Amino acid sequence: MSEAAVKAHAPGVPGVPDAGRWKALVFIALAQLMVVLDSTIVNIALPSAQQDLGISDGNRQWVVTAYALAFGGLLLFGGRIADLWGRKRTFVVGLAGFALASALGGAATNEAMMFGSRALQGAFGALLAPAALSLLAVMFTDSKERAKAFGIYGAIAGGGAAVGLILGGFLTEYLDWRWTFFVNIPFAVVAAAGAWFVIREPAGSRNRSALDVPGVILSTLGLVALVYGFTRAESEGWGDATTVGLFVGAAVLLIAFVLVESKVKSPLLPLRVVTDRNRGGIYLSLGLAIIAMFGLFLFLTYYLQIVKGYSPVKTGFAFLPMVAGMITGSTQIGTRLLTRVPPRLLMGPGFLVAAVGMLLLTQMEINTSYAGVLLPGMLLLGLGMGTAFMPAMSMATQGVRPQDAGVASAMVNTSQQVGGAIGTALLNTIAASATTSYIADHIAGASSKSQRQLVLLQGQVQGYTSAIWFAVGILVAASVIALTLVNAGKPGASTVTASGEGVEGELPIPVVAH
Repeated sequence: MSEAAVKAHAPGVPGVPDAGRWKALVFIALAQLMVVLDSTIVNIALPSAQQDLGISDGNRQWVVTAYALAFGGLLLFGGRIADLWGRKRTFVVGLAGFALASALGGAATNEAMMFGSRALQGAFGALLAPAALSLLAVMFTDSKERAKAFGIYGAIAGGGAAVGLILGGFLTEYLDWRWTFFVNIPFAVVAAAGAWFVIREPAGSRNRSALDVPGVILSTLGLVALVYGFTRAESEGWGDATTVGLFVGAAVLLIAFVLVESKVKSPLLPLRVVTDRNRGGIYLSLGLAIIAMFGLFLFLTYYLQIVKGYSPVKTGFAFLPMVAGMITGSTQIGTRLLTRVPPRLLMGPGFLVAAVGMLLLTQMEINTSYAGVLLPGMLLLGLGMGTAFMPAMSMATQGVRPQDAGVASAMVNTSQQVGGAIGTALLNTIAASATTSYIADHIAGASSKSQRQLVLLQGQVQGYTSAIWFAVGILVAASVIALTLVNAGKPGASTVTASGEGVEGELPIPVVAH
């Protein structure tokens, strides 16, 4: 029998790629798109949902916070469950649960039902996201194929949030806010059905070691405290006693988690996953880039709708250049060059190009031209982020033991989730402070109502641009970290077998040339 026939007829055999892996990628990408869309689509619908359900201004943050806490807090646990149960099973369960939670959110009749549905979405998302990324890690082992697969995945991970703004605008403006939840159901059903029939997880890749219960408890509580601390800092201030207490508690819990992981026989997060120089550099630089990016999404949305007077749909379309840039950077630049140059030479320059795009956006004023400033700024930002995200996603799980693929994937999502929480809180605080200062300095000179309204708008724009300056610095820092810490050479075409004590089996993984 030919080699091609062996591959086609031997799914699940270690070292033999499954013939259906490209079909599987379609359903994995669809599920990832659903999760990323949900991070922004609900934000567009929030004002309408708040009014319909009678949610107070003080409580409306919980529509976002309930999801963030469950998702961020349970990611490491979700990654370990994927390693234990099997990634395909975890993936399908995550999709089914996410669909049911979305149906509950769309049918919500009060705020408690809405908050509960969002927490459930977050919990099942924490199962789904690491399972999706780790499936790619164990199914695509050839370096060129891996580059293509992660190029598609990186484009979706980067551009999906902006697409969510467009879809959210359409659904909210022309149908009803409830459809921003219901739209997840067909995504999930198609992805789950396709995954069930198409995905063949490689044999010997599970980690059947006993679950590290102390690690689960400490990591979940620590991450929840950290994410909630940043979320609360945005609304209550950094000096608030509860906020400070949450940060202190998070530090204590996460330090205890590291100590426990260094002692137990079967840790939830083997420290070798994060202490590896390349993966550590990727987690750190990726988290910093997300801080800058999430803050910018928020400011641009406010700027376009409040200052420029764009409708939700028009706002969504205004983000299309960023989406186009991300797709181009990920699938055309990153994918084509990943096997030819070291990853740091994509990540470092990619973050710098994004910083240049961000720098253009610091020039925003009330009457700024979209075509002259916003469009080229967003295009460069998307191009740089797409180019950097693709190798980061691939390298974060490359060379890791197959039995650790789930938790390594969870760390990618954790760095993104924590980065998003930090970015929203930190940059919002900077923007609010700059806005308050500007208005205090200029409001006295405004004698008429129209002049006062102009000062208020100018103050908001001043706040946005001040925060974006910080985001530029953060992206430059991400570039420096990527260039100095990530020292892997270009991926080689050959594979080696990863093995280690206490693991069930071995899988070929790409060699990284140094």
